Amino acid sequence: MPARSIEQIRNLCKRRGFIFPGSAAYGGLGSFWDYGPLGVEMLNHIKRAWWRSTVYERDDMEGLDSAIITSRKVWQHSGHEATFSDPLVDCKKCRTRHRADHLTSNVCPKCGAADLTEPRRFNLMFQSHVGPVEASPGTEEELASRVYLRPETAQGIFMNFKHVQNSLRRKVPFGVAQIGKAFRNEITPGNFIFRTREFEQMEIEFFIKPPQFVKDGDKTDEQWHEEWISQRYNWWLSLGIDPSRLRKRAQDKAELAHYAKATTDLEYLFPDFGWGEVEGIANRTDFDLSAHSRDVPEADLARLKLEKNSDSTETFDYFDPDAKARYIPWVIEPSAGVTRAMLAFLCEAYHEELVKEPTPAEVDPLKAEIDAVVKNAEKKKKEAEKEPDQTKRKHDPAAIAAFTAALAEMAGRLPQSLLEIDNLLEDHAGAQNLEPAKKLKPKIARLAEDCVRVVLRLHPALAPVKVAIFPLKKNEPAIVDIGQRITRQLAPFMRVQYDDSAGIGRLYRRQDEIGTPFCITVDFQTLEDNTVTLRERDSMQQTRVNIADLKHLLMQRLHLA
Repeated sequence: MPARSIEQIRNLCKRRGFIFPGSAAYGGLGSFWDYGPLGVEMLNHIKRAWWRSTVYERDDMEGLDSAIITSRKVWQHSGHEATFSDPLVDCKKCRTRHRADHLTSNVCPKCGAADLTEPRRFNLMFQSHVGPVEASPGTEEELASRVYLRPETAQGIFMNFKHVQNSLRRKVPFGVAQIGKAFRNEITPGNFIFRTREFEQMEIEFFIKPPQFVKDGDKTDEQWHEEWISQRYNWWLSLGIDPSRLRKRAQDKAELAHYAKATTDLEYLFPDFGWGEVEGIANRTDFDLSAHSRDVPEADLARLKLEKNSDSTETFDYFDPDAKARYIPWVIEPSAGVTRAMLAFLCEAYHEELVKEPTPAEVDPLKAEIDAVVKNAEKKKKEAEKEPDQTKRKHDPAAIAAFTAALAEMAGRLPQSLLEIDNLLEDHAGAQNLEPAKKLKPKIARLAEDCVRVVLRLHPALAPVKVAIFPLKKNEPAIVDIGQRITRQLAPFMRVQYDDSAGIGRLYRRQDEIGTPFCITVDFQTLEDNTVTLRERDSMQQTRVNIADLKHLLMQRLHLA
């Protein structure tokens, strides 16, 4: 069964080195995250799988890496500067800020007051300046130096349409793929890494013939759109997403961007917040290339609701040698989020199971200690409530109340809730500065590690570490030497981790938790016949394999050959 909550994933990511809060030493920075040793590996594998599928395995695609910062005029003529914003209202009573389009009534969702300001537009683009210019906002000097961190990678592809087409002699239809950072000053980021202010996109602009130039045997824009929807949907399934948790949802007319003919979102069923978009596939017609072109016919400008572009020096058209005519291509755009993909794959892969039933003699003392923690917490809560000066309180009464309620509920589900209690004691604000909770934490953690198996059933292509190698006895030089030699032999071809820091059972458990598909154990039999134990993550099946066969076997089973 996949993850039951985003909190499970968040705790795993922090504990095992996938994702850390950004700027943590200074209290963090809202919705910015750092990707640790395992996180960066998984991100790279997701991008590599996407690039292989969309570029290497097709003969009609090219790649690109465009600049993060571009001329301000790009964002003026794309429409972002004028329209890429959210309507905001402020509550005059509690001073909280809300998106006006998310409110169902003129009432503050936090305090219930019906005293909200008029909506104001808030631009979502991060603004900067090029050059050593200090000028008042809105002045000619300031506008001349103003730039934005790109809110999407698409515009860089449009800027390079002719460069790619001419230099590679590409004929329409063809596409350009790009993976890159984008930045949006989101008002309401959240749900861990689902909605962040800095993120990475995997984006394609696929250029096709306009309807009036489609001949018999050519695909129409509707057919291209459906083909890309199908291909992108199948990519997610091929990497382990269950079809019951991935759906295609066509946007209705109210949702569609004004320039889009059609858009279908691929949505994953996340724990806690439900269906969330992981990729969108849009039929953007000829809007984008026309927006950046000079000398566009008036009829097309009117059709696309565009102003004449007198700033551009180019017309982004294409000479079709078959039609012997020039036209501005239409565009199909599949656009996926790398970090959203990572969250979906983690949620899908997460499995938790009891591999050993703890005895009553192990569980009952913990229940007694939990009762003691709850009583101590209630005492601290009452002490805090008596202190009128909130700045002098050592504890937050509301946080303690939430903590004790959660702890009591989890205690009723022991031993299945061992990991949940472990995470609660580690991270919950209400557990801070409670001495009984600190003493309980290592006992819970120790029993959880012995009895609970967490497995990330990641597709081998996405697993951060492909193979782990263990010596059965770390103080046996001959065994250690073979283990390290195997590590060096495999390292050029896959991410390998050598570990001798615990017993074999515990080492297996740690690798299961980070999704490592295979573990190799070097033992005393290895010294006799040059074979090792190869253990598979999901089935836990163990087989003896000759060292000479390891590389070939693993390359095949990890889809690296």
